[in-house]
Amino acid sequence: MLTGSEIRRRFLDFFIQKGHREVHSSSLVPANDPTLLFTNAGMNQFKDVFLGLEKRDYARATTSQKCVRAGGKHNDLENVGFTNRHHTFFEMLGNFSFGDYFKKDAIAYAWELITSPQWFGIEKEKLYATIFKGENGVPRDAEAYDLWLGQGVPKDRIYEFGAKDNFWQMGDTGPCGPCSEIHYDMGVAASEQGHTDCAFTCDCGRYVELWNLVFMQFDRDASGRLNPLPKPSIDTGMGLERVTAVLQGVVSNYETDLFTPLIKRAAELTGASLKKELDKEAHTKSAASLRVIADHSRAATFLISDDVMPSNEGRGYVLRKIIRRAITHGRLLGQTKPFLNEMVFAVRDLMQDAYPELNDTADRVSKEMLAEETRFAHTVDQALRLMEDTIEDAVSEVLRPGTPDTTLSRNEAARGGELPTLIERIAEAKQRGLTVKLNGEKAFQLYDTFGLPRDFIEESCRDLGIVFDGEGFDHAMQEQRERARASWKGAAKQTANPAYQQLPKSDFEGYRQTRSNDCEILAIIKGGQGAQELKPGDSGEVILDHTPFYAESGGQVGDRGWFYSDDHNTVVAEVTGCYYPVQGVRAHQVVMKSPPSAKNAEGWGTLRVGDRVDAVVDTAIREATMRNHTATHLLQAGLREVLGKHVKQAGSLVAPDHLRFDFSHFTGVAEEELQEIEDIINKEVLRNERVEVLENVPIDVAVNQYHAMALFGEKYGDRVRVIRIGDFSTELCGGTHTAQTGGIGLIKILKEGSVSSGVRRIEAVTGEGSLRHFRKDHELEAVVASLVGPALAQKTRTDGAPSAVEVSATPGEALKLELEKKDAEIKRLARELDQARMKSASSSTANIGEKVKEVRGVKVLTHRVDNLERAQMRTLVDQLRDKLGSAVVVLGSASNGNVSLIVGVTKDLTSRIQAGKVIGPVAQKVGGKGGGRPDLAEAGGKDAGALDAALSEAYGVVESLLG
Repeated sequence: MLTGSEIRRRFLDFFIQKGHREVHSSSLVPANDPTLLFTNAGMNQFKDVFLGLEKRDYARATTSQKCVRAGGKHNDLENVGFTNRHHTFFEMLGNFSFGDYFKKDAIAYAWELITSPQWFGIEKEKLYATIFKGENGVPRDAEAYDLWLGQGVPKDRIYEFGAKDNFWQMGDTGPCGPCSEIHYDMGVAASEQGHTDCAFTCDCGRYVELWNLVFMQFDRDASGRLNPLPKPSIDTGMGLERVTAVLQGVVSNYETDLFTPLIKRAAELTGASLKKELDKEAHTKSAASLRVIADHSRAATFLISDDVMPSNEGRGYVLRKIIRRAITHGRLLGQTKPFLNEMVFAVRDLMQDAYPELNDTADRVSKEMLAEETRFAHTVDQALRLMEDTIEDAVSEVLRPGTPDTTLSRNEAARGGELPTLIERIAEAKQRGLTVKLNGEKAFQLYDTFGLPRDFIEESCRDLGIVFDGEGFDHAMQEQRERARASWKGAAKQTANPAYQQLPKSDFEGYRQTRSNDCEILAIIKGGQGAQELKPGDSGEVILDHTPFYAESGGQVGDRGWFYSDDHNTVVAEVTGCYYPVQGVRAHQVVMKSPPSAKNAEGWGTLRVGDRVDAVVDTAIREATMRNHTATHLLQAGLREVLGKHVKQAGSLVAPDHLRFDFSHFTGVAEEELQEIEDIINKEVLRNERVEVLENVPIDVAVNQYHAMALFGEKYGDRVRVIRIGDFSTELCGGTHTAQTGGIGLIKILKEGSVSSGVRRIEAVTGEGSLRHFRKDHELEAVVASLVGPALAQKTRTDGAPSAVEVSATPGEALKLELEKKDAEIKRLARELDQARMKSASSSTANIGEKVKEVRGVKVLTHRVDNLERAQMRTLVDQLRDKLGSAVVVLGSASNGNVSLIVGVTKDLTSRIQAGKVIGPVAQKVGGKGGGRPDLAEAGGKDAGALDAALSEAYGVVESLLG
């Protein structure tokens, strides 16, 4: 029996024999594609090739692509672990043709691979094929039908379906076409509904889609019309987990050797049993939790390895939900200590042959996983308390409709012994024939915000004997999915503008020179359309046959400069930028010069297709950008030396005036560490090390022999350009650089901060930018020195007695000392003011007995104490409760137009009246709201003018509550 790893290898080897290039899996973070949350199909890394935006040096490819489908429209997270074939992380095997072979070979290759005894040898009698039946004006795919017949597939095993199942499109516009699927009969044991005699097309789980062959033969334009593609292409996808289940003869993907080692390790770490217990239901729950942990540990390991960090938005939010769902299922198995960080190494050991990068990232991933487990340990306790309060609200709503009361907490009941417990109150509701239901929207908040799985919440409701509002939960889930889809809808990529698509690559001469003469204009784009000319004052894009202008890529901005006319002296256009509309084609963004006067306007400075110009780069801007780019390489190397080898680039901007570098790191960088990094990289500058450029290096040699670092989000071909700075830094890079490190001048780090969870950002300047920064600092030093003067510091004499002596200090140190002195003085004055206010408030209560009123046998006091802080009001409430012995105390304070209210109830009265019930109506009078415990509640408001009336109202509120 083939192992999962052998199946992956055999698939790739088959297509290599058929002339395909094996291409390594791309990152789970799609490169330069805002339309995708995660890489979710094998074709994602070839999307620009299919769209005509990129050209490769091969026309056939095969891959095993790591994919994640969780979040956005692919949000089946709750199904993972409870079905045979749902996963968050999976591998997509695929073969691709970029205008080379089409349907005939695609179908022949697929049938040979899966049925030939030399390869997979799957029984033909268990296979079905589907084709597009024709719909929405698109004809039936008769060609595919005939080709399947030609492979020997019987007519009664070829099924025809409509566009929903058998027509694929990349987006609303762009490449699309019919598809053909191969399905496999798993047998009656695979039916999740117990069917014994169902036929193909039954969705009970018996018949599994094995392979999807997409025939890209049309280009849908904005009007919806389908135009035949000049070079039809092939995109296929086969799930490794599914085909492994078929070839290993098991019903569930989780029973294959792609998962069983992970499930075994999860059982070891959680203490769960792999043996079937007498209690079948308990075993089923245990098995599902182990499946969840196995699946989610794969997804989390690969996502963090690809520099996605847990956070509260975007990709990081989905990752956090995946991790926390796995942790919660560990808790369901009885494991409350961190364990998921250990699963990282089990994933590495199982998958390192196919993904060797896991060997380098496993330690970093494990640390990040442990940090998230620690964070969640605090969050889950908060979530469980919130769930209890939410259920308490539901019970209160039933027992006393319209007055949910979270102040009647079980903790208070346990302390005082005077209030019924939650269980007793639920029992009371049942005795009265009332139904307690947990609101689905609130339950979804526990799931969405805190990571409590739905099944965990449902089981808690079941244990308590209350109803779970599944419909409300599903409605909230659907709304969240729609928000997620809207959040990541992005702008659908379009096929390349025909004016660009047919052009040859621009010859880039910018590594050697900043001026290229006699450049021919190959194309002009104006207003998004092809044009023949640009007139004075026009803006547009110009394509040249050769150019010195660097096009924006790898974080480096495009060059700026000018076009000169064929007289080599007259500027006819200003170049404001340069970019790639299609790989290899450089588009110069230009603004045409206007004539110096109206009388000279005729024939002035018009550019036409076929004209020749001199392209001249602004060398000052180019050189400033080069300094910043070389500094970025030094900075990354310095970060890795000081912080650790886990540091990887997560984005960058290289502009002429500054550089910005994002990198993976768990915590903020200390000031001492920043200074050390700055010292290290500036020593490299002072060494004036040669910046060595190695052209046309095989990618394997660059990575394995030179140990070159790859840049985040970049695509690399088989041959790459390497920038090497001595033994300090080696990176794959297509940017422009200084000849020696000394050309940088000096690197000054300006600031460091957080971008998102696990990602930090450094901003810095070089060269003239550093000079300007130091001049500003010097000006600031002069101002500080004039304000602060000589600094005083405490110096201890030999006899131990302190003495104030004048010492030499930097302006920064002197300013810090002066500010600390001022801060200490302000704090002292604030304390004295607080003490004076408190003394005044306390003295005002000396004859407080005159304000006490008795309401239905209960003493009630209201009192106004302006300009007191909340903490002081609490202290005063405690004093008054102690003084009165048994009473309800209501205090109000106005300060700067805002109102603070506090209600205190002595313990002996909380069974008759609760502070939270009193403060609500009083707070409404001043435009506020509040709540709290039965013995103490607080509120705020904005209408200080209504405070006296609100305090007067308190007596009536107490009387109404006492009944």
